[in-house]
Amino acid sequence: MVAKADAPSVAAGDRREVVLLAGAGYAAVEPDYLGLGLGPGHHPYLDLESETAASMDMLRATQVVASRAHRRLEPTIMVTGFSQGGQAAMALARALQQGAGPHLRLGAVAAISGPYDLEHAELPAALDGSLNPKLVAFYLGYWVTAMNRFHHLYTDPGQVFRAPYDKTVPRLYDGLHSDLQVFNGVPASPQRLFTRAFLRRLAHPRGEILRLVRADDATCTSWVPHVPARLYAASGDTQVAYLNSVHCQRALAAHGRHVPLIDVGNVDHFPSEHRALPRALRWFERLQPLNPRRNAQPRYTSLTRAHRLATGHPGNEPGWPCALGGAGGSTNPQWAPFRWLGPWSCSPRAGTR
Repeated sequence: MVAKADAPSVAAGDRREVVLLAGAGYAAVEPDYLGLGLGPGHHPYLDLESETAASMDMLRATQVVASRAHRRLEPTIMVTGFSQGGQAAMALARALQQGAGPHLRLGAVAAISGPYDLEHAELPAALDGSLNPKLVAFYLGYWVTAMNRFHHLYTDPGQVFRAPYDKTVPRLYDGLHSDLQVFNGVPASPQRLFTRAFLRRLAHPRGEILRLVRADDATCTSWVPHVPARLYAASGDTQVAYLNSVHCQRALAAHGRHVPLIDVGNVDHFPSEHRALPRALRWFERLQPLNPRRNAQPRYTSLTRAHRLATGHPGNEPGWPCALGGAGGSTNPQWAPFRWLGPWSCSPRAGTR
């Protein structure tokens, strides 16, 4: 998402992902990323450090909310996310495994259609015409303007954007314009949006751009999950290249861990989530079956990460698994293509009757 008003904390929006998790007995939680919702400043799009920090902060806040409601959260976190959130889910899982939350533990991770390899998969496909060129202009315009605010990729927009977009596009990504407004304001392809010199910098990154790209690309190369893990992607995706998931799987295998990659079919980006998330949920349920008293009404549901909510009073019965997922998206149901889902969390239903 590009608009602050579309963030989970402030927008009613489409909640089908967290509703799916909640309907299976989980209390689902989803964070606002930095600069979205009521947060100050701009969103650093595809910045893994801030996305992971926002996710961890939300997990800690969830524990506080649960305590005030006299509910106990189990420490096991089931992590999932889609698109931008697929990459963020891998980063959060890595942080949890490495002890970022002293009282939390990673239970499983299911990442869906994420851009895990910008350098060798996403950027080449974005620039050679393999992906939808209008959406490439949208996403790359977002990333370049976001990174420039924090890392100074250029001093004058004319160094990056062709006229007249050097005067209009940077202002579109101010957090106040909707996805549709931004989409209508960018040209039909990255070749029409960016100067030839900057296109060469994207095609052959070096310096600060290369450093930023490789920092994003570390989610599959810098760790090996010690818990069950799966990748889901669609071979027909025209927004996030399927090769991202192939490269992620290969990188994990090079470190000695085979992670299944499930191809959900010859469908595009957002249908890949519709196919993958229910499968991921069923997989979570097989890994950690919910408490038998799952017909009780939920007493705790919050939107941001996945925990297990204990049954009844603290200590009465074992806790229930939760699934972590974060969702952010357009509040306009007619504009479904623009929704970036981050890692979600959830806790199962409270068992008091």
